[in-house]
Amino acid sequence: MQFETETFGAPAGLCGGACVEVDSDTEAVANEGFKLGCISCKMRAEVPAKAVVTWFFRSSDDQDFSPLYEYEEKRGDILDSRFEERLDWNGSKNTEDLQDGSIYILNVTFNDTGTYTCTFKRTLIYTNYNFENSTTKLIHLHVVPKLTRSMASILSEVMMYVSIIGLQFWLVVEMIYCYRKISAAGEEALRETEAEYLAVASESKENCGAVQEAE
Repeated sequence: MQFETETFGAPAGLCGGACVEVDSDTEAVANEGFKLGCISCKMRAEVPAKAVVTWFFRSSDDQDFSPLYEYEEKRGDILDSRFEERLDWNGSKNTEDLQDGSIYILNVTFNDTGTYTCTFKRTLIYTNYNFENSTTKLIHLHVVPKLTRSMASILSEVMMYVSIIGLQFWLVVEMIYCYRKISAAGEEALRETEAEYLAVASESKENCGAVQEAE
């Protein structure tokens, strides 16, 4: 089967309050498990619906897509012999109103490198009619011997540590500033108290002298 047109959902969008569309990871490690994520949120959460999810696969050596997996009426079927006993449903459970159409590949091999498509064929069930729509998402999967970190991930971690160090330095500066301010205020309060004490003592001395002279 050759795909000529493809419709993609938003990379991240809220639907109602429980469904969020996120992109699938695209780098799998050989001989490990990997989740091919595919989420298509229903725009009208209050409308009952049912959906069929169909996956297709095209390896780097293939020209066309071939059927890979289909999930309908709470049952999944593996359609590609290359994935026999290596695929499992990892999407919405116990419902025909599917919004998560993810699948899980067991024991990934280098031959699993290629392009995957996930198609939601959804039927919205209204009182007097049914409305059907279709959404297809594309995933380019690359299988590596071991997981590598992207430059964006490394820079993100470096920036996180820089931010933490900067925040700690700022807190130390604030603490020193506040300590000096409180210390200066305390010294000023002591000077004012001492001046008041001397003024009172001087006034008392003068009053005593005046009383003695009056006697």
